[in-house]
Amino acid sequence: QAHLVESGGGLVQAGGSLRLSCAASGRTFSDYVLGWFRHPPGKEREFVTAISWDGSSTTYADSVKGRFTISRDNAKNALYLQMNSLKPEDTAVYYCAAGRIYYSIKLRQQHEYDYWGQGTQVTVSS
Repeated sequence: QAHLVESGGGLVQAGGSLRLSCAASGRTFSDYVLGWFRHPPGKEREFVTAISWDGSSTTYADSVKGRFTISRDNAKNALYLQMNSLKPEDTAVYYCAAGRIYYSIKLRQQHEYDYWGQGTQVTVSS
């Protein structure tokens, strides 16, 4: 049984930084696209960023571009999200996800991802 487990969430002041981690177990995800999504309070879950299987290509939502950086370590079966210059509107539950996605146009589509973590809360105070 494959599992994804997020960690690193917490409470931070606006302008601060957090680094989220996602540990995978039960199978290797080295041939999967990995992504981060978030679910802000009172809103729908939304795409944040995704990274190709070899880390050579990344895609970001406009709202986080230039502030967030996604990376992966296939040797450790791990995914990371470095979040800088955090804003109160970044407050959300953050989820990592994995999917066998072959077309970039589908990277932002939640139903393309087969595996999901349980989420980690990020709260940014003003």
